[in-house]
Formats: sequence, structure tokens, C-alpha cells
Amino acid sequence: MTTLPPDRTAMPKVAHELREAITAGQYAPGERLSEIAVAESFGVSRNTLRESFQALAEQRLITRIPNRGVSVASPEMADVIDIYRMRRILELGALASGSRLHPAYADMTAAVKDARAAEEAGDWPAVGTENMHFHSALVRFSDSPRVVSAFENVAAEMRLAFLRLNDPERLHQPFMGRNEVILAAIEADDLAAASAALTDYLADSERLLLSTYSRLGLS
Repeated sequence: MTTLPPDRTAMPKVAHELREAITAGQYAPGERLSEIAVAESFGVSRNTLRESFQALAEQRLITRIPNRGVSVASPEMADVIDIYRMRRILELGALASGSRLHPAYADMTAAVKDARAAEEAGDWPAVGTENMHFHSALVRFSDSPRVVSAFENVAAEMRLAFLRLNDPERLHQPFMGRNEVILAAIEADDLAAASAALTDYLADSERLLLSTYSRLGLS
């Protein structure tokens, strides 16, 4: 039987599509991934898929355990704490350069509008998606591709933590107005107020996530 070498031109595309599928909840946190099934679903060789798995393992989205295969990552409480530590560094640092004249501001405004529309429709997973779009746009104030890339990896882990709890309304409803407060402060050129609002947002969001983990008896 011929073993096909990894297709290194296809690998980035496969890794991106698998990452999107994982963060969209098509594969549950902790779910074991069958190489054969996933390779067939993406139409690639198993060697190409293994290269993609390696890229996602480096992003902490999957775990590879010897003799047990590959599984979707399942963030623990310690991971959540570290994710928020990173969010504070990236988001508050980027916000220091915030301006309503920056293109990211328009994207943040659109995310708030779309989140409200999703709320009216009762689509809480979509609210969560728009919330992350808001914060992803905020990080683009940094004008740094490296900062943006680092945040996207953190945001993907964040989505897995939310998916593990499987209660999007409880996790997102209390924060519906928080992004609007941040946006209004930026519009008023009051970055100190925006930073204070974001600091409180992240503290309260982390507290809610950790208390939910504790209530459900998750490590």
C-alpha cells in the first residue's frame, strides 16, 4: 500500500478549515478525532491531516496523547485563567491606540449591531460569535499582525471553553451592553473610560466562566 506524503500546499487550508469546524462546535471539546474519518471528510491524505493536527496542537486546539490518538482540546480552569491573562495583555494594550477613525471601529460597531439582532432572534451562539468579532476587531487597533494572530489563537481557545459549558445565553446575556459602553467611550475619545470598562468586562467575564466551571464540577 502506497503512503502518500503530506501535501504541504493543502495543509494550511485544511488546518484553517478544521480550526473553523472545531470553534463552530462541529466537534465537541474532548471528542476523539478519527484520522480516517476526518481525512475523508476533508478529502486529504492522513499524512496531510497529521501535519494539520500538529499545527492545531501548537495552537492548543487539539491534544495528542501517545497510544490514545487525537482529541479536541477541553480547556480547564487553569487554561481559562491564563486565557484571560493573555486577553488583558492583548486587548488593553491594543485599546491604548484606539480611535473612532481607525477601520477597526467600524467593524466593532457592526459586531454590536449584529449581536443585538442575534439577541432578538434568540440565537445566543451567534451572539457569542459577534462578541468575539467585536474583541477581534478591537485588537486590530494595535496594527500588529503578530498581536492579531496571537489574539485569534486565544479567541479560538476561548470558544472551546464556552462550548464546554454549553450555556451561551447565561455566558453572553449579562455582557450585551458592555461592548456598547466600550464603543461609546472610544467614540468620545475617552480611552481611559474605555480601558476601565474593558478591564471590568474581562474581570466579570472571567469570574462568570470560572464560577460556572466550579458549579458544574469541571476541573
